[in-house]
Amino acid sequence: MTLHTEIKDGVALVTLDRPERHNAVDLATAAELAATWRAFRFDDAVRAAVVTGTGGRAFCTGIDRSADVPQPSSPYSLDDPMLSIGPKANDLWKPVIAAVDGMACGGAFYLLGEAEFIVASENSTFFDPHTTYGMVSAYESIYMAQRMPLGEIARLSLMGTAERLGAARAYEIGLVSELTAPGAAAEVALRRAAAVAAQPSEAVQGTVRALWAAKEAARAQALAHAPQLIALGNLTPDRQAELFAARKQGSDGSRGGDGRDGRPPVR
Repeated sequence: MTLHTEIKDGVALVTLDRPERHNAVDLATAAELAATWRAFRFDDAVRAAVVTGTGGRAFCTGIDRSADVPQPSSPYSLDDPMLSIGPKANDLWKPVIAAVDGMACGGAFYLLGEAEFIVASENSTFFDPHTTYGMVSAYESIYMAQRMPLGEIARLSLMGTAERLGAARAYEIGLVSELTAPGAAAEVALRRAAAVAAQPSEAVQGTVRALWAAKEAARAQALAHAPQLIALGNLTPDRQAELFAARKQGSDGSRGGDGRDGRPPVR
């Protein structure tokens, strides 16, 4: 199992457990996440959830580059296993808090984009490596554009591995709602989730649904364009592989890697 779930006093702790791959999501993990969120819909013992990653170096670095995801030839279709890893994609309206400790990049934004709010340790960084490796940041940028100012997500997504958003700046712009000491994000998020879980669940779920209704129309219209933008703008897989090899990437994940070789400055 690459995902661990613990339930205590109404709060579920969902932990990505692939620290050797910076908690990158392979196909099995993607399926486990989707199944977990859907199961929570029927589990009255779960009234709130926290999602985090093990190891302290990364929350999640997106999809594992070793994952083989065959694609249809049509530019109007896209098979993306990451589309199903978030709670909202699985019709879960119980609140989910993301606890980030370390790197969160690329495909991690699918999870962050569907959390109610984000708690992050002071050593956390956020970045999007897509453009560096010849890939369109479509879904990721759309999700994050609804969580942070447009200029900030534009800078993050367009500059690729040359830009990292530090935790302090993420807090300043509202992406992160609370900062913690290194290694303490999950603990703090669990306390916040416990406070939420103590409220009547029906009222909480209704409030979550109302909050998401406020931005659903714009998000749905934007996401509808994503498959074609990716199909038209992505370099060929061979050319992407050349760019990865040129930067001598290590084994991380993310639809684009974590950019550890470049170590760009943290804002």
